[in-house]
Amino acid sequence: MTTTVDPNYWSLLGVSPDCDSNELKLAFRKEARKWHPDLNKNDVNAEERFKLINEAYAILSDPKKRKEWEQLNNKIQDIFENRFPTYEEYLDVVLGIKTNLENETDDINYQYSDLPEDEFEDNEESNFKEYIPTTSDPSPPPTLIYEDQESIVEITPDQALYGSSVDIQLQNGTLVEVLTPPFAGDGWRLRIEGAAIGCRDHFVQLKVQTDDGLRIDGLRVKYRLELFPHDALLGCAVDIPTLNGPVTLQVPPNSSTGRLLRLRGRGLKYEEYRGDQIVEIIIVLPDNLSDSELALYQRLNEISMENY
Repeated sequence: MTTTVDPNYWSLLGVSPDCDSNELKLAFRKEARKWHPDLNKNDVNAEERFKLINEAYAILSDPKKRKEWEQLNNKIQDIFENRFPTYEEYLDVVLGIKTNLENETDDINYQYSDLPEDEFEDNEESNFKEYIPTTSDPSPPPTLIYEDQESIVEITPDQALYGSSVDIQLQNGTLVEVLTPPFAGDGWRLRIEGAAIGCRDHFVQLKVQTDDGLRIDGLRVKYRLELFPHDALLGCAVDIPTLNGPVTLQVPPNSSTGRLLRLRGRGLKYEEYRGDQIVEIIIVLPDNLSDSELALYQRLNEISMENY
């Protein structure tokens, strides 16, 4: 009988333990594209599989984490090979809980074995003196509180779509290579566990934006369209940027902040898949309104109050 605490990461990525770093990267990118939730909307297990693939690469690409994972799994396989583990082995190896029940029992027996018998007898004539400490216990030394660290990394839409390697400098000056997953999006945060001072985590936030304000999210493209109140109320035609150049968008009347308009097929393309561009309406006030404009807004407000 053989069991493991974690899934077989080598099998998840479809590589052998003898593969080199380049083969590991290629396998990770292939499996990540295959199981990305955007491309498997009808598969309820795709998201969980995608997370496991990212977890597998994070363990196998880090020599220290990989060694710890292999040692743990080998130890578990040894104790499960021909017998069932003892209770202490189960807590120690499988659950990671250290036990020392025998030593604890010995310490308890020792504490009471040398006490004289008369220590437990009632003796009304005994004089007990109250212990009053002359000095207070020393204060514990101050504890340094460390915080998680975060870096912002800019990548292109193509790098977000296919995955890329970026170098991150940690607080101690160490350079680490971080492999971004395929179909990444603007605002995604990748965690480097235990890399910051004090065993805190270092987060890498991805910035995937174009110069004209397009934000990438997987195969989708997002754009915030700011409109003056009268344009949103009456409707208007406005030119907006896309990855393939500007297009004219007809904004329907009575559009409120938060309304989403879809431009089909204006997102990123991957094989036979094509994403959409989502335009979010944001209503803003013009800067430096004139007195006549302010008067019109005030009159509009009065008319609105009269109708209620």
